[in-house]
Amino acid sequence: MMKTKTIKQTVSFKASPHDIYEILMDSKKHAKFSGEAAKISRSVGAKFSVYGGYIQGTNLELVQDEKIVQDWHSQGWPKDHHSKVTFQLKKHGKGCRLTFSHADVPEDDYLAKKQGWKEHYWDRIKAMLQA
Repeated sequence: MMKTKTIKQTVSFKASPHDIYEILMDSKKHAKFSGEAAKISRSVGAKFSVYGGYIQGTNLELVQDEKIVQDWHSQGWPKDHHSKVTFQLKKHGKGCRLTFSHADVPEDDYLAKKQGWKEHYWDRIKAMLQA
């Protein structure tokens, strides 16, 4: 049995929940901030692929501008191991507060993924919003 951990992060953006939802769920906008190919469907049960296929998964729950829940598999993990990512978006002042969790991350990949979310998602989204 593989040991796993959960990443929990909260980040604020100077953008509306709608804008952040679109950045995460629109293939072109996701590719723009990440610099890598993204194929994202907006249907529950549909597959997605981001960061040029490094991350693949399935949409489990989608609530427009409020919540995204996805099953994730990262390259380098055992073939049958999946994790669960949840993005919750709430209006906060003039911007958006994103509450995030990534459950069932293999313990040996926890620190890399925890830092990766900050560097490859939150920092890049903020940079894109300022451009």
